Amino acid sequence: MSARERFAKNLRAARKAKGLSQEALGELADLHPTYVGSVERGERNISVDNMDRLARALELDVVDLLRQPV
Repeated sequence: MSARERFAKNLRAARKAKGLSQEALGELADLHPTYVGSVERGERNISVDNMDRLARALELDVVDLLRQPV
């Protein structure tokens, strides 16, 4: 599994665990919800800055979103 796929899978799981919609996460991270959805599907080559914005919005460290899913 690539880093992009790991990030996408972990992002979706973390968002759902917090009970957030893509719209709500986008608002918290100041990113468009369509962008959040495309990141979750692994369609985007996301920048480190946007990875950090999403992680902070979820109250996580970006490293947590790159770990091998269990």
